[in-house]
Amino acid sequence: MDNHGNGTINIAVLGYGTVGSGVVEVIETNKTAINKRAGAELNIKYILDLRDFPGDPYENKVVHDYSVILNDPEVAVICETMGGIKPAYDFTKQALMAGKSVCTSNKELVASHGPELIAVARENHCNYLFEASVGGGIPIIRPLNYSLTAEKIDAITGILNGTTNYILTKMDKEGAGFEEVLKEAQEKGYAERNPEADVEGYDACRKIAILSSLMCGKNVKYEEIYTEGITKITSADFRYARQMNKSIKLLAMSRDTDRGFFAMVAPFMISREHPLYSVSDVFNAVYVHGNMLGDSMYYGRGAGKLPTASAVVSDVVDCARHLGKTVMCFWENEDVKVTGIEEDEGKFFVRVPAKQKEKAMGVFGSLAEVNAGIADEFAFMTHVMKEKEFNDKIKELGGCINRIRILSA
Repeated sequence: MDNHGNGTINIAVLGYGTVGSGVVEVIETNKTAINKRAGAELNIKYILDLRDFPGDPYENKVVHDYSVILNDPEVAVICETMGGIKPAYDFTKQALMAGKSVCTSNKELVASHGPELIAVARENHCNYLFEASVGGGIPIIRPLNYSLTAEKIDAITGILNGTTNYILTKMDKEGAGFEEVLKEAQEKGYAERNPEADVEGYDACRKIAILSSLMCGKNVKYEEIYTEGITKITSADFRYARQMNKSIKLLAMSRDTDRGFFAMVAPFMISREHPLYSVSDVFNAVYVHGNMLGDSMYYGRGAGKLPTASAVVSDVVDCARHLGKTVMCFWENEDVKVTGIEEDEGKFFVRVPAKQKEKAMGVFGSLAEVNAGIADEFAFMTHVMKEKEFNDKIKELGGCINRIRILSA
């Protein structure tokens, strides 16, 4: 692609929604610094959208037909900010096959087709970069790919969804119920009208699948990750958590252990000493453990127009610096065997009706009672046990009001 000679790199933006318009804004606002870092002038040549934008300063760049972009040899980099699989997958693959690099914020597509698209980019001497697909504006993909290369990374634990973190923070601070806080989050625009992808943990699941794949260098399928949302968490759970000097967070985690590779998304009780305890509201954080470095944490705004757009543009700059060359990314097509969650171990917090107290003590043997002054309930913390053993004991007990896993320090 010979459009570097004149010092201009032409860019097309697919989808002129929140993130797409943010990409344009970031490039225009920080033009001088960005061009200096890219070593060339970035020029937005096309914006693809089904709609027209009369009165928009970029209305003359809007096109409705993707083939205009695909067949223009001057376009070197494409920003895919459409979301979803169709038509984003086809558009991305066609672009890469034509030797055009693609930078994306589309976590669904990366989680579903990442290794294939990375391989297509490699074959065609261009790049498929996806910094913005996890953690919004937080640099995490790049550290995993470039900075931590001397490490064997064996664990990643993250708060990867701003909506659920905002809801749980409000419930914690105000003692409010889930439904009430969700409604408020929707009014503020932090939660979608259909919040299922966030509150059921699906969004966090796709993101931890991407991070886990980079940690292993092989493919971790999001469909194989045990996923549990926050819809069953109540204000009473937070009362108990406070009594235990803990809070409740939706955590996405993966661990590479001697016993196998474990990955899950679920609410956890987390102690004040843990660095993730203080990550509140819409902020995200990723906590990485490497065998030499130990722990490191990456923190910032995990969503929103400009933080996410900023990450897309950082990838565009990377592409501009490496025209005709592929930036290294180890994510092979071979699937990782994800060990069933039944084999995982940990402690559990459990609430049962008060009349079940004796039976619970009999079934669980050693347990630590937690008293938060809630009538007609008996609550306790178990010792470390496998998920399977815990589930068998709960069955023997005849069920419980709720149970939440406890994050080991």
